[in-house]
Amino acid sequence: MATFVRSSLRAAGAAATYSPLRRMALTRSTASMGVSSWRSYSSTPPRVPDHDDAAAAQAMDPDGFQTPYTNLPPLPRDPEESLQTIRARLTYQSRKRGILETDLLLSTFAKEFLKDMSIEDCRRFDKFMDEPDWDIYYWVTGKKEVPERWKGDKVFEQIVKHAKNEGRVVRQMPAL
Repeated sequence: MATFVRSSLRAAGAAATYSPLRRMALTRSTASMGVSSWRSYSSTPPRVPDHDDAAAAQAMDPDGFQTPYTNLPPLPRDPEESLQTIRARLTYQSRKRGILETDLLLSTFAKEFLKDMSIEDCRRFDKFMDEPDWDIYYWVTGKKEVPERWKGDKVFEQIVKHAKNEGRVVRQMPAL
C-alpha cells in the first residue's frame, strides 16, 4: 500500500507532500476519535421508518405526530411586529426552509400573494410555516390527509391552489 501511495504521489508530482505521519493521520481509526458507526455494531444499518409508517413514527415521536422527526416548538413572535416586518420575515422564512420542494412552493407563494395579505392572513401563514416541511409538502400536494386545524383555512386553500399551478407557470426560486 505504501509503495502504491508513494508511486502515485511521485507520478502526480507531489512527492514532497507524502509522509508516513500524514498517511497515519489520514487513515487513523474513527474509534479513536470517539465516533462510532453502525458497521461496527452489526452487519445491517438501523431501521429508519418510512414517512407513512405510523407505528414506527409513533414509537419515535411520543406526541403522536405521524412524522419520523420531532416537531420543534414554534418560534416566539413579537405581538407588536409591524406588517412590513412580518412580510419581510415571512419572505425570508418561506425561502429558507431546508427542503427544496417546500422552499419552492412557499417562496413563490410569498412572492405572489404576501404583498396583498392582511396582517391576520400573514399571521396565519406564519403559523402554517411552523409545521414540519414534509407535512406542508404532503398536505399541499394532496398526498397526505390535512389536519382539521388547516381544513377550510383561507391561506391554506390559497397555497393549495398555488401548488396546483393551473396556469402551468414555470416557477423558480425568487431572489431575496
